[in-house]
Amino acid sequence: MLDRVAATIARYGMFAPGQRVGVAVSGGADSVCLLVVLRELAPRLGIALSVLHLNHRMRGGESDADEDYVRDIAARFGLELRSARADVPQIAAQTGDNLEQAARQVRREFFLGFLGRGVLDRVALGHTRSDQAETVLFRFLRGAGTAGLAGMRPLTREGLARPLIEIERPGVERFLEERGMAWREDASNSDRRFARNRIRHDLLPQLARENPALAATLARLATVAGDEELYWDAEIDRVAAGRLILRPPAVLFRRDWLRSLPPAVARRVIRRAIRAAKGDLRSIGMDHVERILELTGTLAGSGRLQTPGLDVVRSFDWVRLAPPGREGLKDRDYELPAEAPGRVDLPKSRGSLVLELVELEPGRQSATPGAASAYNKEGTEVDWGRISGRLRVRNWRPGDRYRPVGHAYETKIGSLFQDGRIPLWERRGWPVITCGDSIIWAARFGPAAECAVSAGTRTVLRVHEVGDSSDF
Repeated sequence: MLDRVAATIARYGMFAPGQRVGVAVSGGADSVCLLVVLRELAPRLGIALSVLHLNHRMRGGESDADEDYVRDIAARFGLELRSARADVPQIAAQTGDNLEQAARQVRREFFLGFLGRGVLDRVALGHTRSDQAETVLFRFLRGAGTAGLAGMRPLTREGLARPLIEIERPGVERFLEERGMAWREDASNSDRRFARNRIRHDLLPQLARENPALAATLARLATVAGDEELYWDAEIDRVAAGRLILRPPAVLFRRDWLRSLPPAVARRVIRRAIRAAKGDLRSIGMDHVERILELTGTLAGSGRLQTPGLDVVRSFDWVRLAPPGREGLKDRDYELPAEAPGRVDLPKSRGSLVLELVELEPGRQSATPGAASAYNKEGTEVDWGRISGRLRVRNWRPGDRYRPVGHAYETKIGSLFQDGRIPLWERRGWPVITCGDSIIWAARFGPAAECAVSAGTRTVLRVHEVGDSSDF
């Protein structure tokens, strides 16, 4: 056992000399075995151990007894105990997760907290090859893709290590019996209400009667799929660079770019976008990825769907993923005074408008004469001599209309959005400059015709958009 675990640790580079390793101990056989093994290997590995325990408070007095047992074994081994309590049933009720999901997430946050704060360099978890087989089969039955079939990685980017990942559960119990070590039995592990328990106690044994090497076969599949995903992670870093646009809390990409990718790449790009917008891939299955892929392939210029924790919107050439409810109608409108020269900072990090007055030499044309076509970056100058009254900067509102340079008639700004294929979410805080009741300039559509720069213009009001949504 010790040599096999040491070989696994070396194979995956789990620990380095001098690292501080927290051993997650629930009190069950796997975690107790992990603690005993690492305690015996620690001098050889040059690592410093401590014990981590989270009381889920799911089994009343039994949970407290588990905590007492872990405290005793930590004291017996002379190791520091870092423990905490969490009311998982209450958390599950608040989040809508089932108990398994809620407990898993709470444990993850507990462990990653020590890594994120720099208290520990690694957290060792007691998952075995048997757990890996159960995970792969569980995910396969739920319709997982290659990433799901990769199961649990021996060492994650965050620093979660699984030294027992090549040891099967019967070997764990034999090792503890040989050492005379007791462990705690969690009665909930036999509860058939949980899908994992049905797989562990019913489905896997039935399949193993046909294929005794099933656990090893599933674990090998996880290894192969994991290696595939490690390659794809690096490849998607390259493919998505500069193409996935991060605008917290949203992530955006062009549909034509995504459709130009092979399906195997496109699916992984979508998963990357989901993770970036949502923070994780919890509750995300292949069906959600396929629905987003289908959304980008329709001829219609718009569409919308929801996945767990995400609102996905397609508008013209763009797709936007963001947590739901973050961009409602509340507090959308704004109206701000403007001075020239001066700067107006738009609310909600929408950028700024810088207003500059520029005197033109006699006979010299403005830098941007002529008409401004819809949705371009020209037409940023207004004839200052044609303006009388106070300037205001406000957001576009339904019904707003004006006659941009180059247009024969007044046009609704909403129609300009359509002509310019402006995504729906970009329109919400779209800035315009008004003088009295008239719009004299609109972002990217330029000045009103009645304020256009002409040969007789002597002073221009030049408008600079700073930090605007110019990617579109």
